[in-house]
Amino acid sequence: MAGRGPQTFKKKQKEQQRKEKREEKIAKRLERKKQQELGLPVDPDLDEPDPDHPELDRPVPMLGNDDKL
Repeated sequence: MAGRGPQTFKKKQKEQQRKEKREEKIAKRLERKKQQELGLPVDPDLDEPDPDHPELDRPVPMLGNDDKL
């Protein structure tokens, strides 16, 4: 299995970092939702946009909803 180059290793590391960051964001969203349901104040740091991936902070257009695009 030594035939894999350093680029494959770097790609795997990047993908792992993306996955971890995605999981952290999901956990923060769930925590914020839970706090809102309980009526507790929401931590303002959780609402900050992600500077590394601004494309993840904008709404995703719905399929079949062409009149709003």
